This record gives sequence, C-alpha cells and structure tokens, in this order.
Amino acid sequence: MTEQPTRIIAGPFNRVEGDLEIHLDVRDGAVARAEVNSPLFRGFEPMMLGKPPQDALTIVPRICGICSISQSVAAAAALREAMGATPAPMGARAAALIHGAENLADHITHFHLFFMPDFARPAYEGRPFHARALDRFGAGRTGAPGGRGAAAALEARARLLHVMGILAGKWPHTLSIQPGGVTRAPSSRDRIQLLGAIRGARAWAERELFGGPLEAFAALETPEALDAWAGAPGGGDARLFLEAAEDAGLAALGRGPDLFLSFGAHDGPDGPIFAPGLFDRGRLRPRKAAEIADSITEDPSHAWLLGRAAAHPWDGDTRPDPEMPAPAYSWCKAPRIAGRAAETGALARQAVDGHPLAMALAAGGADARGRVVGRLLEIARLIPALETLCAALDPAERFMAEPPAMPRSARGQGLTEAARGALGHWLRVEDGRVAGYQIIAPTTWNFSPRDALGAPGPLEAALEGAPVRDGEREPLAVQHIVRSFDPCMVCTVH
Repeated sequence: MTEQPTRIIAGPFNRVEGDLEIHLDVRDGAVARAEVNSPLFRGFEPMMLGKPPQDALTIVPRICGICSISQSVAAAAALREAMGATPAPMGARAAALIHGAENLADHITHFHLFFMPDFARPAYEGRPFHARALDRFGAGRTGAPGGRGAAAALEARARLLHVMGILAGKWPHTLSIQPGGVTRAPSSRDRIQLLGAIRGARAWAERELFGGPLEAFAALETPEALDAWAGAPGGGDARLFLEAAEDAGLAALGRGPDLFLSFGAHDGPDGPIFAPGLFDRGRLRPRKAAEIADSITEDPSHAWLLGRAAAHPWDGDTRPDPEMPAPAYSWCKAPRIAGRAAETGALARQAVDGHPLAMALAAGGADARGRVVGRLLEIARLIPALETLCAALDPAERFMAEPPAMPRSARGQGLTEAARGALGHWLRVEDGRVAGYQIIAPTTWNFSPRDALGAPGPLEAALEGAPVRDGEREPLAVQHIVRSFDPCMVCTVH
C-alpha cells in the first residue's frame, strides 16, 4: 500500500551562497515532489528604476560578492548595446581575462569548499574514500576549512584574485569594466605577473586537482575514457571525487531537463572562448546569444510578485507582493526558453561548446556527478585559454575606447556566462533614465519554481526520486543534488 506523503522542509543550507529552502513531499522513501523557495527578496531591479543608466555599473555588481565581475560584464554589455559602442579590442581581451579568472576561482571554491566536504561527513564513515576525504576536505576545529586540499585550493584562488587585482583594481565590485573596455592598461611588468599567477594556478591544478597535465583531462572524450582515467595510477582530488561519486551513486541522482543553455563565455576580439547555443535532447544547436534571448520568457505565476502572465524580459516587471496567495511559493520567477525549462552551468557550457565528454554526460539530462565533472572539465580547458589571452595582451595598445553618448531612449541586453551559467541583463532607457531593468541569473534558471503549466524548474525536477532514509531531515542525496547545481541564491532574486 502506498503511504501518504510526508512533508520535509530542508534548509537553510550551509555552504550555499544566500538563503535556500526546499519543501519535499516524501513518499515510499523517495522525493515525490519538490518546491524550491528563494526566501529573500533583494530588489535590485526596481532599485535601478529612474536612475542614470551608467549607475548600473556601480549598483548591479553588488548583487553578489562571488560573481560581481559577471554582473559587471553583463551591465557593461547592456550599456554598450544601448549606446551603440564598440570596445577597444585589447580592452575586450582584458575584460575576458578578468572574467575568466573570476569564473575559475568560483569553480575552485565550489569544488573544494562547497561540494567535497560532504564526503568528509560522518555519514560516510567506513567507506573506502572517507579517511582521504576527511584529510583533504574536513572542517577545522572552528568549522572553517581545515583539510589539506581546501587549504591548497585557497592559495590557488588567491593567485587568481591577484589577476583581478592587477587588471580590475579590486575584487569584488570593480569599476574597471566599462562599455568601451577596461580602465587600466597593464604594463609589461604587469603582463609578466599576470602570466605568472595563471601559471601558478596551472601548477596547483596539475599537482593537487588532476595529478597530471590539464590537457590529459581535457582530452577525455567518453564516459568510458573518464572511468579509465579515474582508475589509472595517480593522485589528485578529481580522482578522489570520482571514486566517492561512484561509491555514493551520484550518477543515478539528480537527473534534470534535457535542454541546456549557454550565452557563450569570455567574448574577446577573437570571439568567445566557449561558444553560445543550446544542447537540446542530445543534439547540439549552435545559436547566437541574441537569438536564444528572443525566445526567453519569465513566468511569475508561482512567485510572490505582481502580475501572472509570462513576458519577455524587455517587458518584464519585478514588483513584490508578499501577500500573494498560493500557488506562489518563491520570490523567484520561472525563466523558460520557448516554454521549456533549461539547465545552465559549466556542463551546459562545455556541451554547447561541443566537447564530446560533456555532450555524452548531458545527453538525456545531467546528473549530480556529471555537473561536477563539467566544472572539472572547464577548469582543465579554461586555464590554458587564460594563458593564451594573457600572452596576447599588448601594453602598447589602447584598452579603452571612448563610447558615444547614451541616447535619450534606447535599450540594450547584456548576455554572458557566470561560473554558474547563463546571465542576462535587459536595460530600457526613456528620457535619459532607466525605465526597465531585468536580470535573469544562472540560479534563476536552475532554481526556478513551477510555471503556469505546472512544469517544475530544473532542480525541482532533479530532486524527484531522490532517496530519503528513515529519520533524515536533511537528506544526504538531496544535499548532493542541490550542491551539484552550485546555487547562488543572492543572484536568484536580484
């Protein structure tokens, strides 16, 4: 006889940026239905209304202290399109380098500080990997990261923050990235320091994370090749992850939608490092970012916001109504592409870019293991790309072009990729002031509520079927699935 569902409220979650609460209906030892709630409204979109458009460069990066460069890049791109500006080629290259360094630092933070510590938990005591996970990722006496792997990762992350210090002046919340390029032209000495910092990150990754050359991991093309690499002699935290993931059955957890989205990442004068497009039902569909954006709507039917009709971000509105009755259960809208939920993130980015391993892992929908592999793959591919970008910097060239004046009436969209996935800013200017500003962040896509048709968001769909053991109030499988998406909840509700 099928039992009646039991309601569990999971959250707040530790090691998650911002506030997250998930309502789980559990039946017969598994999640039957999940409702993901973003419980904190922050209001950056209405905050922008009536302000001079250029204020976006100061205000919207403060949405988040982790991916503020991504917000700067999107805001500058929206202003650039509204102005009809073209950045200085060398400035675009420098901005891509700054942005790539931030995304890389985010991946390191997620893997070492957010995801892997779960394998050091007492629940895994006695498993073959547990003692090594505890040594590498266990918490210190005060609860701070105390494992040797986490400590080494923080040193590597500091090197990448040094890249941002040299080129962006500070991190987070730089004003260096502008519609016309970047405000600081690096010297020849700066260029040497930048290259040294990136090569230091490579040395850490090859020694601590992969136990060998980045290029060897990036060359893996099939799940079978990945499994063979995981079982080959050698160290590295990536192999430890794959062993723990196999033991914990992560490849059978967290199956999400079969549509993946990327706006394309780190766009310089030679084009983006990672291409834009869609990966749909196992098929690659190259698209320009603007073409993808044309088919986006935001559905507020299950959000505590005024308005019930889905609309394109150009026509969107973000006015809170905390008294909105059911079916509302979140501050987050439900973004959709042609009516379909889409997953975004590093695995999506790599699949859309056409990497064979990423496409194989994303075919039919991603799982908790595949999402983390996608980040590892991006680390292995992004570090060499940043070395190439850095080597191409020419201190003798201009890094900033003078943009034209902002028209009294204009609109522009800024489409880019944060570490967690597709990020879009939509700006409307009327009478010289901001008349509309809408933002769809990566976690808005992945942690969206249901839409008007009742279709769940990507995380909600991924949680269905997750096992819940007797007495679990914070189910371990749920934790793994949630962290596989690497949520940034402060960005979700802007």
